[in-house]
Amino acid sequence: MLLENKYYQIMEVKANQTEGKFHLHLLPDCDVYQGHFPGHPICSGVCHIETIKECTMHLTGKRLSIATIKQCRFLSIATPSVCPEVDVIISACPIENGYKVTARITDAARTYVEFKGTMTV
Repeated sequence: MLLENKYYQIMEVKANQTEGKFHLHLLPDCDVYQGHFPGHPICSGVCHIETIKECTMHLTGKRLSIATIKQCRFLSIATPSVCPEVDVIISACPIENGYKVTARITDAARTYVEFKGTMTV
């Protein structure tokens, strides 16, 4: 499931082929928020990880799969009502058959997710 334009919308990108900053607007009308949780929507961990993967695909220009997650820390709860816009900051170092990826999802006040892993082509 691609989340772009359903769960989030890319507002701005500053990137080269290995590093990027994606400024996203979270879309509160997404069905994900209706089930997670009604009346008190929060961003789910799996959607954070998918968002990082999709932004990495934009950065590299390649269709990727997550091969390994070495570390994924959820540091704060993100909600579209409290933090309607976030930044996804990515470093993607080329390795054999893919990329070693370090990423975080942040806003001006806090870091929501820190991710380290590999993605393959």
